[in-house]
Amino acid sequence: MTRHLAITMGDPAGIGPEIIVKAAARLKDRLAEGKLKLTIIGSGPALRLAERQLGLDIEIPEARMDGDWPNLCFIQADAEGEPIQPGRLSADGGRMAFKAIEKGVQLAMTGKVGGIVTAPLNKEALNKAGFHYAGHTELLAELTGARGSVMMLAHGNMRVSHVTTHVALEDVPKRLTPERLRLVIDLTDKALQRLGIARPKIAVAALNPHAGEGGLFGRQDIDISAPTIAKAVEDGLDIIGPVPGDTVFVKLRAGQYDAVVAMYHDQGHIPVKLLGFEIDPATGKWMDLSGVNITLGLPIVRTSVDHGTAFDIAGKGIANERSLIEAIEFAERLAAGR
Repeated sequence: MTRHLAITMGDPAGIGPEIIVKAAARLKDRLAEGKLKLTIIGSGPALRLAERQLGLDIEIPEARMDGDWPNLCFIQADAEGEPIQPGRLSADGGRMAFKAIEKGVQLAMTGKVGGIVTAPLNKEALNKAGFHYAGHTELLAELTGARGSVMMLAHGNMRVSHVTTHVALEDVPKRLTPERLRLVIDLTDKALQRLGIARPKIAVAALNPHAGEGGLFGRQDIDISAPTIAKAVEDGLDIIGPVPGDTVFVKLRAGQYDAVVAMYHDQGHIPVKLLGFEIDPATGKWMDLSGVNITLGLPIVRTSVDHGTAFDIAGKGIANERSLIEAIEFAERLAAGR
């Protein structure tokens, strides 16, 4: 039986409402057949504005949290405050984003939805509303009571999980511990199995240039990463590393690995986003974006778009829904793999 996925709108002032309506329109045949079921959670006025502006042949009826749902429906996240304008940062936008996630987590934790897919929020608006989190990952970890969560980015066969994310670069070496690295390795291995890879091959990226060059450039790769990797291999996992960061992603792209464990935010994000963005050579502007953000280590399935709120283009009808559709597809696969 197909369960609903909850789609949280993110900040209603961003491109979330627009890409949700566009994605629903593109997926309407699957929705009509019951092969896919989506429950949108967010701001009703923002969703209706996007529907009117886009004029697409799709209807998203409102439903109640505790009621019966059609295959495609909408739930109001919280009471509306001041009107939220596209492209304008506000505390109300941050509040609505938080409340949508809170409701989505509640539905996922009780099993009414198979997982949640999140449209982008704005960290400044979130904090302005009094919710002091660095981003979705940290917020979801607290709401679900998860002790250790891991960010994985996916674009095609580029799957990259992260030992650290939203921390200063100077703090990364302190956070590379045997316990944290092993957790990331184990969660990455389990996620790949749920995606249909029976025995994943995972590479661990080196923290330092040339994996420390025998200790000349730091000893973390020698003293922490290498023994942790050796223990994982001893336990039966197919792990290799530490592999120097300047070659590990080339090998991943070539299909030599199923995933890479990156040490820090930019080490993992840059290669995935470089390949995920499609640029118009004539204008130098990006035309399309492919990629999904997956949170591992939660008691629920959570995927997300791999882009921000894009306030600069919100309400203009030009946002691309490709990443959201990919996030929905990943959530389906992960939910089925549970």
